[in-house]
Amino acid sequence: MINSKKVLGIIPARGGSKGIPGKNIIDLAGKPLIAWTIEAAKKSKYIDRLVLSSDDDDIIRVATQCGCEVPFKRPDEFAKDNTPGIDPVLHAISMLPGFDYIILLQPTSPLRTAEDIDGCIEYCMIKQANCCISVTEPDKSPFWMYHINSQGILEPILQTDNEVATRRQDLPVVYALNGAVYVAKCDWLITNKSFLSKETVGYAMSKDHSIDIDSLRDLQLAKLLLDLKV
Repeated sequence: MINSKKVLGIIPARGGSKGIPGKNIIDLAGKPLIAWTIEAAKKSKYIDRLVLSSDDDDIIRVATQCGCEVPFKRPDEFAKDNTPGIDPVLHAISMLPGFDYIILLQPTSPLRTAEDIDGCIEYCMIKQANCCISVTEPDKSPFWMYHINSQGILEPILQTDNEVATRRQDLPVVYALNGAVYVAKCDWLITNKSFLSKETVGYAMSKDHSIDIDSLRDLQLAKLLLDLKV
């Protein structure tokens, strides 16, 4: 709870990953991938209830063993390849009413900490925002990105009046969504049906905490970063 507001934490974990089979429960440094998110969320000062939303019995079993509550099994219609990511979140809100805020924590962000989670919640409150999403500075600036046209000519993605800076420090600071933390007022999210809007504020996280597991290379990088912390 924060400012007398109740906070629901949801970890969405669908079965049937195509890129890495069994991704959500694959081993990372001696723990199932999902365990890292469960442990960080349970250390949060503000999350009143933490639940898993999954259609997969193996994920449910592992999450339960890790201490995450599973009050319902996700219906098949919310677990398809083309299911919008917001649908399981709205389903969870409908199944568990009475909360003021919801925080979405994807299991593919294992290096996100309790401090990142609470920092995003606090920033949402400080800004008096309806929604706050975690972001990080990208490895490559979009000011150095180009299309290649039909003649093979490089055309900048972002058009500017000035010449492109040759030094990174001369470029405008930009941020990319990192998929780690999503916070929103429940009533607002039910109406808006998306965490992203013109009202959404961004909470900056470090690159090291922003690793998103989408490939075996990402998994290896996360393991390396965890090894370096030991």
